[in-house]
Amino acid sequence: MEEKGVLVTQEGYEKLEKELDYLRTTKRAEIAEKIKVALGFGDLSENSEYDEAKNAQAENEGKIAELENKIRYAKIINESEIDTKTVQVGNIVKVYDEDFDEEVTYTIVGSTEVDLAQNKISNESPVGAALLGKKKNDTVEVKTPAGLSKYKILSITK
Repeated sequence: MEEKGVLVTQEGYEKLEKELDYLRTTKRAEIAEKIKVALGFGDLSENSEYDEAKNAQAENEGKIAELENKIRYAKIINESEIDTKTVQVGNIVKVYDEDFDEEVTYTIVGSTEVDLAQNKISNESPVGAALLGKKKNDTVEVKTPAGLSKYKILSITK
């Protein structure tokens, strides 16, 4: 089975590496210390602290494996190749939301960099996918969980 590439910006890639480093070093050491303390409590069959620490260790190792996989298959977006003629990953897109009669600005990012609080939406999300390849002044209809939405593209920037 071939893995598809994970699109990330340089900033996103560095963030993944930083998080992986934290989980491998600091977090592993914290969990190891918790396991060591819990072992000091004796009987492991009724030791909830030990069980919690081992669960945290398993969860941490799962996150490490996931991040390693994302980094292994990361395709860093070359920002110099991003143009503003059509919407693509890495663009900042200002749209007019006809349903809410308001302007909204989205940054189109890969799925690992999504941050809805900062209006960073995935190229795989319904809105992100519908905007990809479109040009300024295009109107896009998007089928969302809330129903059909219409957006007019006002500008495309880097």
